[in-house]
Amino acid sequence: MSRNPRRLGLVALLFLAPIAVQAASFEDTMRKLDPEERAHQACILKGIAAVRADKTVPGADRMKTSIFGRAEFSNGTEVKAKGGAVRAKDHWFQLSFDCVVTADQMKATSFSYKLGREIPKAEWEELGLWQ
Repeated sequence: MSRNPRRLGLVALLFLAPIAVQAASFEDTMRKLDPEERAHQACILKGIAAVRADKTVPGADRMKTSIFGRAEFSNGTEVKAKGGAVRAKDHWFQLSFDCVVTADQMKATSFSYKLGREIPKAEWEELGLWQ
């Protein structure tokens, strides 16, 4: 049975098109943000991946940069958060981090962090956290 390369290419294109559209849509959305917010979002994406890889707090799925204090954005490429938080398996933990982003703030190039104490559920509402 011979395969039609043109048909296989079309199948691959149809399969991959939604992924490409999502990536383009994500990039378009990021470009609409002001540079500081774009940098925060790039750091969150890199940060969640970094924390997920840390077996101390598995299952990280949400991160906020400014819970206990405003994160600092400087030089157009650096975000430093001393009062952030990360959620993992329905628990929130204090988080501080340093993050460097590209000049267009579209991607984080480095992310280092330190986990703090677990944030008691009684404090979540006041801090704008959720389950």
